[in-house]
Amino acid sequence: MVKHRSVLKRIRQTRRRTLINQIRKTRLKNQIKAFRRALAENNVALAEQLLPKTFSLIDRAAKWGIIKKNTAARYKSRLHRRLLQLAAAAKA
Repeated sequence: MVKHRSVLKRIRQTRRRTLINQIRKTRLKNQIKAFRRALAENNVALAEQLLPKTFSLIDRAAKWGIIKKNTAARYKSRLHRRLLQLAAAAKA
């Protein structure tokens, strides 16, 4: 076992950061699932209500390094496109 103080501190920091990243990733996944569930149920009102919160969480996850910037852009693009298709189908 390593006994250097700096290494022990680095181990503590890594454990703490890993926990925080897991929490953030889980929160992101749950928010996206909630949005997709609203789309699957054809609930346009709920989906429009969840859209800003979902986009905000996706942007923050990209900023934190939980997901890459292009992945965040892809998620936002696909989710928004599905919402627009659902809204257009509801109006027609």
